Amino acid sequence: MRALAAGLCATIALLGACTEGDRTAAGAAAAPGEVAMAGTPEGIPSHAPARFGFGSEASDARVAMWDIDVRPDGEGLPAGSGSVAQGRDVYNVHCVACHGPTGTEGPNDRLVDSEQWDDVPGTRTVGNYWPYATTLYDYIRKAMPQLTPGILSHDQVYAVIAYILWMNEIVPEDAVMDAETLPAVVMPARDKFVVDDRVGGAGIVR
Repeated sequence: MRALAAGLCATIALLGACTEGDRTAAGAAAAPGEVAMAGTPEGIPSHAPARFGFGSEASDARVAMWDIDVRPDGEGLPAGSGSVAQGRDVYNVHCVACHGPTGTEGPNDRLVDSEQWDDVPGTRTVGNYWPYATTLYDYIRKAMPQLTPGILSHDQVYAVIAYILWMNEIVPEDAVMDAETLPAVVMPARDKFVVDDRVGGAGIVR
């Protein structure tokens, strides 16, 4: 044990004897893909670019695309409309690859399931979990289709919502969704959610 301890002490002493120049040289000679933190006085590898150039400036048009705030009561919904029949065409072009022909298949989230739940749902879909139809607009306009979000027009978003609601047996086949009819849709799971009106502080009940 004494011999082992002596060996460790000698190794530590040898490592501590390295000069700043030795460490800088070692950093500069790092293999490709390695991060040599002592490459420069600022700690940036000497082989790193001055600027990586990730991302791009957010244009006014791009900010406007995401600057959407649609509330449960429908406030924030834009002008436009879309029918179930029109939504079927939008769905088959932009949604079917991820959600399947009937909204129950595909690699991504399931959209259709009318089975109701009492405590914890077995699935979480538009039909049995989503509490407000209006917020579908907010989500789809911002985030869908997954690879090209923001490409759908206001009319197309209304239409595909109508189609998804129809697939879940929530609206009839002749339904047309717009800023007036969409807030009027009562989702099956609306009463499953309660408003969190708790206040902070020591007396909060969780």
